[in-house]
Amino acid sequence: MKITPVIGLLVLFFSLAGCATDRGLAPDLNGDQISVTIKVPEELIAEEMQVMYRSKLCTFTDYTASGVPYLRDGYKRTDIQPVRMGQTDLYEANLAVDGGGACQWRLSNVTFGVMYKDPAQFGDGVVYGAGGGIIVMFDENNPGRAGVYKKVEGDLILKKDYYPWVHERFIGGHKKSVNLTGDGHIYVRYQALMARSVYFEPVLHSGFVARSVGPKVKSEGHRTIYYYPDGSSSPERQIQPSFRKLQAIRLAAEAQE
Repeated sequence: MKITPVIGLLVLFFSLAGCATDRGLAPDLNGDQISVTIKVPEELIAEEMQVMYRSKLCTFTDYTASGVPYLRDGYKRTDIQPVRMGQTDLYEANLAVDGGGACQWRLSNVTFGVMYKDPAQFGDGVVYGAGGGIIVMFDENNPGRAGVYKKVEGDLILKKDYYPWVHERFIGGHKKSVNLTGDGHIYVRYQALMARSVYFEPVLHSGFVARSVGPKVKSEGHRTIYYYPDGSSSPERQIQPSFRKLQAIRLAAEAQE
């Protein structure tokens, strides 16, 4: 039977459409890698890392706020648990830059951090909340979480102070949580285009606990009250304790020792 050019093109079209691209990751473990190392304090544990890859081959259609369609790079996430290095307090993961596969995935960013091992040490019913998170961007793509970022040349070495913060919430349901509060919000973001090594050392000041109690009704004049380790307290609009005040309280106490 003779196949006309039009029928031939239709056959070719449906053959290609029916043969979906395998979008799986196939990282090159012998290729270029970025090491991420976390020095974990005794009371904390390393969270699972969220590693994002992007592809310019496997795109998808997204829409602007006005409904105009446009193509975006494809993205795919994989989660990696950092591994303890011997009997040390260092935990490490190696991230393949080349994600491989038919989509030719490339490493885009990694989200990682630390959290409390035992939130119940702060009281019955206390759960872990948030904080202690880091996002490192290895390309020009926005990782999807709001916030500004710092640009870093070369490898990234971070040493950051954190304080325990116990918050009691009433609006939306009663809940007590312990958080890690530091210089920034839940996630602190960095862009390190040339990095091949990332080192994160969170310094936990366990003896300086901040506490807060949220309002019981949502109305003007009702604010969260923050209680600081020096005995002071104040109602404030901010969503976390003042890092500068906590630093000042700790440094003053250490100076008197």
